[in-house]
Amino acid sequence: MSSIILPDSVQPYNANITTPDWMISGMEKVMQFYVDRNLRLDTVSAEMMPNPIEGKKYMLYAHVPFCHTLCSFCTFHRFLFKEDKARAYFISLRKEMDMVKALGYDFESMYIGGGTTTVLEDELARTIEHAKKLFPSIKEVSCESDPQHLDSPGFKQLEGLVDRMSIGVQSFNDDILAMTDRIEKFGSGQQTFDKIMAAKELFPIINVDLIFGFRGQTDEVIQHDLDMASKLDPRQITTYPLMITHQTRKSVKGKLAAPQGDMARQYRQILNSLNGQYNQLSAWAFGKANDEGFDEYVIDFDEYLGVGSGSFSFLNDTLYVNTFSLRKYQERIANGQMGVDQQKNYGRKEVMQYRFLLGMFSGRLSRKYFRETFGVNLDTALFKEMTSMKAIGAIKNDPTDPDNLIVTDNGKMMGLLMMKEFYSGMDNVRAQLRKPLKACDM
Repeated sequence: MSSIILPDSVQPYNANITTPDWMISGMEKVMQFYVDRNLRLDTVSAEMMPNPIEGKKYMLYAHVPFCHTLCSFCTFHRFLFKEDKARAYFISLRKEMDMVKALGYDFESMYIGGGTTTVLEDELARTIEHAKKLFPSIKEVSCESDPQHLDSPGFKQLEGLVDRMSIGVQSFNDDILAMTDRIEKFGSGQQTFDKIMAAKELFPIINVDLIFGFRGQTDEVIQHDLDMASKLDPRQITTYPLMITHQTRKSVKGKLAAPQGDMARQYRQILNSLNGQYNQLSAWAFGKANDEGFDEYVIDFDEYLGVGSGSFSFLNDTLYVNTFSLRKYQERIANGQMGVDQQKNYGRKEVMQYRFLLGMFSGRLSRKYFRETFGVNLDTALFKEMTSMKAIGAIKNDPTDPDNLIVTDNGKMMGLLMMKEFYSGMDNVRAQLRKPLKACDM
């Protein structure tokens, strides 16, 4: 097994995860209960986003729902790429941004997700330029790509426009890539490594996305992935657990997913390998600096507005959902309407539980935040949540700051599980919203 040699001044990290398998399974069941209860499709129709509230900070999300190939384990909102539809879509995306501007919004950050955002680099560049012109407060633009586009001639158009490029590697191991049908689409692990090395100078921040929890992903395979990522020396590395949703479970679980009991051991290995080289930004994100944005933008922004087909917004304790029909989205924009189609309001207790989840996941659980945001005492307002996390050693009081709570390695494990189940629930919602779509909607 290969390993990164740490400088003499850096002490090797020894993750203290003592959570037994039965407790991990129990936490997953609890999270599944809350996710199923709170992420139900009991929405009402919506026609327009609300106006911004003075003093709040907002993040702009833009969704690009096109991919050249569709990965079997992915349930994000995406369609097979067709150039004419994609170019028309980018034009509509910019028009929807105009409508957002007319409502009075400005944004501090922009995140572009997919799909594959870089299917048409020239259109993406125009869209980013348009957003920066409309919303002059944007300080950082984050974008996603797969390895296929890194060496395309048009990729360099994004230099100077994208501050953070997140690249979906998943694994550098050719057997894992073949099992997930990625090696023919994106090339071998070494080819991906070489492409990232050549492209990393284009952007201030490169993030390498890895996934653990694949069947056959031994400790040696995971360590090789971590070592390859570290050799690239990116500003950020993200290590997602494989997420199996209700929609993918039948076709994927037996073929791709490792036994559930492997997760804690694999996560311990990741913590031991990356802590010391990187600062831990969240349960699964690691960065060279503590103040950089990363994929889970919901941590840094309580409020965000989404444009594009299939995007979500969370504004004033209300979830807004844009239509998942590509045809309907284009028709709405052409008629001068925004893409929003549905909305669901959440009560204060539900929002507090959501913020508690994010605090556990990000390691930023703060009594002061709950006091200032909700006017409550965290220990009593979320008594069950706080008591259970303290009982399993997931959180402890910070002796230097009574307002701060320290999320332990057990807590990081819990935060990872909680966010994994939350995202799996969101994927289930996406799959249900896509299910009624007909050929004419795509």
